[in-house]
Amino acid sequence: MILFPAVDIKDGQCVRLRQGLADQVTVFSDDPGAMARHWAGQGAKWLHLVDLDGAFSGLPRNFDLIARICADVGIPVQLGGGVRDLETAEAYVRAGVSRLIVGTMALAAPEVFAALCAAYPGRIGVSLDAVDGRLKTKGWVEDSGLTVHDVLPRVAGAGAAFLVYTDISRDGMQSGVNIAALTRLLAATELPVIAAGGVSALADVQALAPLASKGLAGVITGRAIYAGTLDFAAASRWLDEQ
Repeated sequence: MILFPAVDIKDGQCVRLRQGLADQVTVFSDDPGAMARHWAGQGAKWLHLVDLDGAFSGLPRNFDLIARICADVGIPVQLGGGVRDLETAEAYVRAGVSRLIVGTMALAAPEVFAALCAAYPGRIGVSLDAVDGRLKTKGWVEDSGLTVHDVLPRVAGAGAAFLVYTDISRDGMQSGVNIAALTRLLAATELPVIAAGGVSALADVQALAPLASKGLAGVITGRAIYAGTLDFAAASRWLDEQ
């Protein structure tokens, strides 16, 4: 199981939102590139990048910055936010992004999503962002009318390589991970799952570790490692020892 440090970019800064709300923002650094290099230096195996401006606008608002991070950081990068057409996806892959995570495209444009998965097999994940099991799109501001379990067969059949599951109600709240919902998801799919939302301390990572045998491939952490309630390097070492 991999611990992914999150670098969320908004207005050129490294930030964290509470429950995905654009007006509930905390700025942790005005240099996202430096933060990315910091986590790489702390032993991160992967970096989780999010273009929040892209998620809200549907356009790649921080492309040049993301390309520089990919060139500088020295570890593979997965990226979500604003990837809603093949041209944007192709540009990011050329810029050095190792894996792309899409949400709105997978739900709203299934044919385009299938074409993307065919073009980059093993490199396209789906972001399942849910409140009480109902999926949100377009930067978590629109209700898709679908549940997590409605879309699992569709995205798996289209060629998704992995899933990123976020419990929006817990994202940025440091309130603990929704183990029950995550367990149900793992039981319903054979795709590897990465969990996000709610990690506050090493105890949360330790609570998730037994789910690795059921398909949990990783956990994304953001606010906790910036606020200091989770020691990223220590948590990564603990996972490596298991």
